[in-house]
Amino acid sequence: MAQEAVRRFAMVAGEASGDLLAGLLLDGLQARWPGVPAVGIGGPQMLARGFQSWWPQEKLAVRGYVEVLRHYPEIAGIRRQLKARLLEEGASLFIGVDAPDFNLDLEAGLRERGMKTAHFVCPSIWAWRPERVHKLRAAADHVLCIFPFEPALLAKNGIAASYVGHPLANVIPMAPDRAAARAALGLPADAPVVALLPGSRRSELRYLAQRFFDAAALMHKAQPALRFVLPALPSLRPELEQMLAASGMQGRVQVLDGRSHAALAACDVTLIASGTATLEAALFKRPMVIAYSMNAMSWALMRRKQLQPWVGLPNILCADFVVPELIQEAATPAALAEATLAWLASPGKVHALQQRFDALHAELQRDTPTLCADAIQKVLEG
Repeated sequence: MAQEAVRRFAMVAGEASGDLLAGLLLDGLQARWPGVPAVGIGGPQMLARGFQSWWPQEKLAVRGYVEVLRHYPEIAGIRRQLKARLLEEGASLFIGVDAPDFNLDLEAGLRERGMKTAHFVCPSIWAWRPERVHKLRAAADHVLCIFPFEPALLAKNGIAASYVGHPLANVIPMAPDRAAARAALGLPADAPVVALLPGSRRSELRYLAQRFFDAAALMHKAQPALRFVLPALPSLRPELEQMLAASGMQGRVQVLDGRSHAALAACDVTLIASGTATLEAALFKRPMVIAYSMNAMSWALMRRKQLQPWVGLPNILCADFVVPELIQEAATPAALAEATLAWLASPGKVHALQQRFDALHAELQRDTPTLCADAIQKVLEG
């Protein structure tokens, strides 16, 4: 498809991690097709690149079976309206960025009506819910994969795919500057620092934040010299401040407006919710304790479809329990505090972990924007 024939791109990124990926994808598209607009649903990283978001991204940031059911009518309504508008106004290509429960059905519907489609980030069919491979085959002309083992797996299932590297591997430096990050956050150069990352969604915070803060109180009691940093979305800050007060940690935890990367660069160890942030922590070469908790019914359903013994991305990619995972009832404040403090007492283990994370970082580092544009061009010309 000649450049002048590329009318516009349509995209949906359903949450903060997808917004970061989509922002980097837009860099590649805009370099290859300057001036071609992109529309749909996105967040601040996309908006900063001129993306036109027709609905707030927060409308789609819902996690867990029970929570999704509660919000399903509104989410389904947004998907119907978006599909109708895209079919009416047209787009050269639709790219669903992660959010498979929302995007795959939308992609399939658009593809049936003749629109080319791509999906950025292979759903974790290698971890759980392998039946989604059939939905993916029907939905996407091409899949952009962020992990190197995924294209071969998809090829076995008749799905065209390209490994484009993980965008975060190029955003995060191979050797993060801890001293500069601490200076930027006003932290002492020599104090032990714990980063608390209980998640970026209200559903995650409801299940994990209070436990994290109670764990921080236990750590502070055991080691008063510890410093704590908490990256927070401004919209969630009031709730987090209330929880900190309930744990007696208000004023003892430095609450940041966002700046999760600065927090990870500055810290010695992080207590972190399972998700993309755990991969960010691995790329920052930081030891971590991964916690995961959700509605009990949602977890019971999810656990039955789990294919691997690991939940956290660093453990999945290393195929080993390189960092501890505390899941559901096991994620007590006492257990979280004990596991986090154990890293501070084990410099040899931290060094060995950092070597594994160095190798992982190198494996994920590619020119992602260009490789994405190459793959998208093939789809448009196909």
